[in-house]
Amino acid sequence: MRSTAIPEPRELALLAAEAAAEKKAEDLMVIDVAETLVITAYFVLATGRTDRQVRSIADEVEKVLRERAGVKPLGREGERDARWVLLDFGDVVVHVFQPDEREFYRLEKLWSDAPRVELPESLTSPTMPSTPERADEAV
Repeated sequence: MRSTAIPEPRELALLAAEAAAEKKAEDLMVIDVAETLVITAYFVLATGRTDRQVRSIADEVEKVLRERAGVKPLGREGERDARWVLLDFGDVVVHVFQPDEREFYRLEKLWSDAPRVELPESLTSPTMPSTPERADEAV
């Protein structure tokens, strides 16, 4: 029986995505894999530009889920090179990639039949807003 203090897996996945966004993660995506996998319910995918950013995103996700949801990862892998850090929270698995690794493994394509969880616009907006000057130049 799940404790009432621990959020449901969907809320935990959204909280992880929110934490990743705090560290400027790009291309955030939450995939509902519950119907396909028996070992987890959600994948959270995020991209960091450098090994330092990947570590920072992973650290923030771990910190926020521990402090706000009372959960710790069951495992953490990929820390050494920080090209792909995986945080396993049981019902939620967070993947933080550098761009080349994300493109190579293409988990979103591998799980293309699984439903995507709609993220709030604040989590999906580009980190660098376009300026009116640039828009005018393109015309």
